[in-house]
Amino acid sequence: MPSEPPFIDPVTGELDTSQIRAEAFPLAGLIVLFGALALLPFVLGFLAGGSFVIGAFLTVVGQFILAVGAGIVLMYVIARGIQLADV
Repeated sequence: MPSEPPFIDPVTGELDTSQIRAEAFPLAGLIVLFGALALLPFVLGFLAGGSFVIGAFLTVVGQFILAVGAGIVLMYVIARGIQLADV
């Protein structure tokens, strides 16, 4: 059992905004990274508007990147939650 709950300032009992920010920035970075990676095939598929096959393939690639990214973000959140619970 942790001695104090995460994200709570032990002195004042209020939310510890600096710890919340420290945990939110890496998470936001992962989300932006995979969003930007997925945006590339979507844009290329949009620009290849004349070809249905290329556009469909690039759309599937973009969705795959988003799915893998969502899985990685969820694994990060779970692993980080376990680390915070053990402190």
